[in-house]
Amino acid sequence: MATRIPEAHKRTYENVFICKNCKTKIRADPRKITENKVKCRRCGQKNFRKVRKK
Repeated sequence: MATRIPEAHKRTYENVFICKNCKTKIRADPRKITENKVKCRRCGQKNFRKVRKK
């Protein structure tokens, strides 16, 4: 089994969200995501989800 590198795990999964409409990745503060203060750069929607871990 492969060992995980903490820096790579943090860069890939921490504070990264996916737009539910156009599937664009965006890095933002989780509190701002829940307060709907962040909108997608591409489509302008405010619906996001966390990145799913493999």
